[in-house]
Amino acid sequence: MKAAFKVRLCLLGAFLLSPTLPVLSIAKTEIKDENSQDQNEEVRTQEYNSHTPTPIRQLPAKRPVGEKAASKYFSRESSSESSSSSSSSDREHYLALHIGTFLDSDSYLWGDTKHVEDNGKLNMGLTYRMGQWTDTMDMHLRVDFISYDLPEAKPLKMSVMPLILFPDSESQFPLYFGAGVGPGIFFKQAPGESSLSLDYQLVAGARMFDLIENTGFFIETGLKNHINLLSDGQFNGVFISGGAMFTF
Repeated sequence: MKAAFKVRLCLLGAFLLSPTLPVLSIAKTEIKDENSQDQNEEVRTQEYNSHTPTPIRQLPAKRPVGEKAASKYFSRESSSESSSSSSSSDREHYLALHIGTFLDSDSYLWGDTKHVEDNGKLNMGLTYRMGQWTDTMDMHLRVDFISYDLPEAKPLKMSVMPLILFPDSESQFPLYFGAGVGPGIFFKQAPGESSLSLDYQLVAGARMFDLIENTGFFIETGLKNHINLLSDGQFNGVFISGGAMFTF
């Protein structure tokens, strides 16, 4: 009886547990399917990442330091200074041509007449800038040809003198003034008068450089006087002149 009862209990337990076995097997298969799907997705993600190019990150450029950087900086500074100085070096030399007349003039003890008025006539010449002096002034060489009118003659003279003008032309300042002293040589002179003279000038003017390429213009006024060296006589004149300036 006991053996038969045990057999029945076993059969009853087997019957009761038999429905849950498929459920457990189905759950196990579902878990396996989910794990396999997750693994497939991870494999696909890895394959995608392996085929996708990794973006290259641009690192900021390092600023050069040391002797090389300093040499580059000073080379740029020198090039900028050379470019700025090239424009001023264009006016390192220039030649000015002028022509004018006298606004007022008179002479004393020159010729047979003690005092003659308005005897200064035409003045023309050239001025060449030789260079800069003390970084503030320009040194020039001026050559003038001046004609006069005396009762007994019509003298003609060439005057050669160094001329200092302030400020220097590289400053590009339009107004200037200056002075010069030099010898004068008469090609034609009144009878009995000296053929040599001491000439001196005081000038002031306005100038404009490079209005038409390398050509500019200027206007000038001042005094052009002389004293005869080997005889009595002197001349005083207020002049005005203008002309063109050529830089090179």
